[in-house]
Amino acid sequence: MNILVTNDDGINSKGIFDLVTELKKLGHVTVVAPDGQRSACGHALTIENALRVKKFYKNDEFFGYAVNGMPSDCVKLALSEILDTKPDIVVSGINHGQNTSQNIFYSGTAAAASEGMLAGIPSMAVSVVSFDTQYDCRPAAIYAAELAAKLPGLGLPKDTFLNMNIPSLPYNEIKGTEITQLSNATWKDAYEKRRDPFGREYYWFSGEYISADEESGSDDWALNQGKISVSPIRINFTNSEFADKLKSTLLELSTL
Repeated sequence: MNILVTNDDGINSKGIFDLVTELKKLGHVTVVAPDGQRSACGHALTIENALRVKKFYKNDEFFGYAVNGMPSDCVKLALSEILDTKPDIVVSGINHGQNTSQNIFYSGTAAAASEGMLAGIPSMAVSVVSFDTQYDCRPAAIYAAELAAKLPGLGLPKDTFLNMNIPSLPYNEIKGTEITQLSNATWKDAYEKRRDPFGREYYWFSGEYISADEESGSDDWALNQGKISVSPIRINFTNSEFADKLKSTLLELSTL
């Protein structure tokens, strides 16, 4: 397979290195990733600044292409300019920190996978439940590669990508895989007011992730059970059920 890999933690993150190491066993891997940390950037694109691409070396060997943009920029640029042929799959990750519930709306990792999906390529996002940037992602990478190998043959719908979350457990302690839906967990927003050395006020996000009482079948529930969560994420924001009601209401308004 020809595999395109990106992330939002930056090309020098441990997660992407461990992932690429495993994916190379499946075929040819091309890495096009941000040159630094881009977490929680969502589906942002760079439109007012020049995008620059530099070859990136790790352990004195060529590893991939570093881009001074966002994860979505990386996928678009790879497909348009860097790659000679369309990849068979796009894999985004391994992200440090779970991307469950509403987190996928903020996640650059998930956005990069959805960008691959929009280009008609089977795509997946992978995250591990640890924010430790030095966490050993090799066990998670093994599971991610197993799913990646199956990705072309799954028959994913054109509007769907897979969102994979893996517990921070040793390989042999993970208790299986669940096909899940997004949980109802929410963020309790909070900002800590601080002052810089010049006495000027600034704010630092310090929100708290609030897990709901989850029923079986959700992504957060699966992780709490020590299981891998794989959620098919459909990108279709239209509320078709409400659209019919809206049509009948708006037809009564003579100004529309």
